[in-house]
Amino acid sequence: MSDKRPLDIAVISDVHLGIYGCHAKELIQYLDSIDPRILVLNGDIIDIWQFSKRYFPKSHTKVIRRILKMIGKGTQVVYLTGNHDEAMRKYSGFELSNFKIDDKLIIDIDGKKHWFFHGDVYDVTMKNSKWLAKLGGKGYDLLIILNRLVNNTLEKFGKEKMSFSKKVKQGVKQAVKFISDFEQTVAEIAADKHIDVVCCGHIHQPLIKEMQVGDKTVTYLNSGDWVESLTSLEYANQQWNLYQHPVSKSRVVIPEDEDDRPLVFPSNAF
Repeated sequence: MSDKRPLDIAVISDVHLGIYGCHAKELIQYLDSIDPRILVLNGDIIDIWQFSKRYFPKSHTKVIRRILKMIGKGTQVVYLTGNHDEAMRKYSGFELSNFKIDDKLIIDIDGKKHWFFHGDVYDVTMKNSKWLAKLGGKGYDLLIILNRLVNNTLEKFGKEKMSFSKKVKQGVKQAVKFISDFEQTVAEIAADKHIDVVCCGHIHQPLIKEMQVGDKTVTYLNSGDWVESLTSLEYANQQWNLYQHPVSKSRVVIPEDEDDRPLVFPSNAF
């Protein structure tokens, strides 16, 4: 008997495979613990903006292998493109058996209309200053590396870990306003489209909340990320829940695959 948790739907986003900040090993632990009927990969799974063949460790390859294994066992996997993996958008509409690549997913779940998409299309920075967003992505990666070094030192002295980027977001009024504006914009557009539940990623802020738009109520979901938050969205028993993966103080060890050969990316893949 399987000890995996059965789920109707699991949603992960903003994994950013290919950057130093990605918690790939923890994500593997999570994927090994669930058995979803549908797995939605809601954008920025592979960080093509910063993709380098010099850095794509075995654990990152294992994440891809785990997802392929889930497809092989019958899980319906929908890969929705984001801004960091926007090169995948040229494959939107591709479908093979129980695997699909697209830019959005609209489905009815227990009588409610759900809209899944990454969210970058409603990000003003992305639309007007893409070069600035890319530069910010590199700065974010450096911040995460520095944060890990500091946290390792704090841990040795028995001090509590801290998140640099969360402190920056919480301390800068413009960042707080951007997040609030993003959520409001998405909810308003969802209401206009007669959507009951809207699910995004992009801003790395895991959340489930009811939003009032005029006389309509929209449920806003954000799956967070696997760089800092280590969160996913799970749907079971007609209810959405936010999952928070525990951060282990000890070194994360993942089981070896039968086939641990490195994945080869064609030069023209992206």
